[in-house]
Amino acid sequence: MAGRRPRHRPAHTQDTGSGLTASTSARTAPTLDQDPLNTSPALPDIVWADPAREQAFDRWLAAAAVSHGLLAPSLRPASSDASFRRYFRVDAKGGATYVVMDAPPPLEDVRPFVDIASRLMRAGLNAPRIVEQDCVNGFLLLSDLGTNLYLNELLSAQAARDEGAITALMRDAIAALVTWQRHGDATGLPPYDDALLRRELALFPQWCVHREYGVTWSEAQQRIWASACDCLVASALAQPQVAVHRDYMPRNLMVCAPNPGILDFQDAVCGPASYDPACLLRDAFISWDEAHELDWAVRYWEAARKSGVPLSDDFGEFWCQLEWMGLQRHLKVLGIFCRLKHRDGKPKYSEDLPRFFNYAHKVATRYAPLRPLAGLLEPLMGVQRSVAFY
Repeated sequence: MAGRRPRHRPAHTQDTGSGLTASTSARTAPTLDQDPLNTSPALPDIVWADPAREQAFDRWLAAAAVSHGLLAPSLRPASSDASFRRYFRVDAKGGATYVVMDAPPPLEDVRPFVDIASRLMRAGLNAPRIVEQDCVNGFLLLSDLGTNLYLNELLSAQAARDEGAITALMRDAIAALVTWQRHGDATGLPPYDDALLRRELALFPQWCVHREYGVTWSEAQQRIWASACDCLVASALAQPQVAVHRDYMPRNLMVCAPNPGILDFQDAVCGPASYDPACLLRDAFISWDEAHELDWAVRYWEAARKSGVPLSDDFGEFWCQLEWMGLQRHLKVLGIFCRLKHRDGKPKYSEDLPRFFNYAHKVATRYAPLRPLAGLLEPLMGVQRSVAFY
């Protein structure tokens, strides 16, 4: 079949949950292999829809192979994600491996990835090194951070009740996040401003409320929604503004040395300091009890303030900011997951809608200005509120 490469040994391909942003076809991520290499012949080959792009890739890879000792016939799928990007792994002489990003223009632009990778490395953090780049055609050759995904390690440790392993991984992730906020260069990054925050929030009524559930809000309900959005946006804009990864969660972190390896950073912005901590503590694919969340939030808050990140002196105020920032993100993600299902034909993400509804509802019911929002969420969650009068 044209465009198929049966000579390549295929590896397991997973659809990851990266790119959860309103500005792209949703979130979140080069979580390179999520399982060790599997060479079963039943798994798919690399397929190219565009023969001209395949030829351009072959020419680029051939040149890179000469420069870096790549073994081109070993090229195999590593992962795909929720955007139009996909990733391959290729062996090199001497036993090294590299990762190849295929990000077709104009649907994708690799230049932000190249830029943020450089900023992370200048901050002393572990991000993929750009070995070769063709930004015009959207091809990158990257150093390989391995296949040991943070999410898998945390899920295994959680199942085994291995608090030591969980603590070590989360403390490393928190330390790296503090380094990013303190030393990451936010100069020239897009601002996480009023317009962007509201565009993201608008995904929830458009794709989740209306498209997924077929619900049309009354004028009174729309006023409740607008008031909640005003609260969340005001809280975000009042916070210290730092470099924001924008999807700093275990599915975008790798267990490696130095730990962690950081991926899926191409949508970085300059925005609220609580955003990345909220991503880490209230994740799309793993949940923690509030005792863990509070412990890690306190550790982050203390370390960040000590390093010079200008957070509030009052942890209670910071915790409120984190919860409200997390609510903004979770409402956005509810919209994005429904958009992936209905627009992009990727229904798997919608399986996690209950987790995000629970996150959002818990926060909305906790704070008086947001409680009316809980009344908008409950019918979608299948919850019937009963009001008692005494």
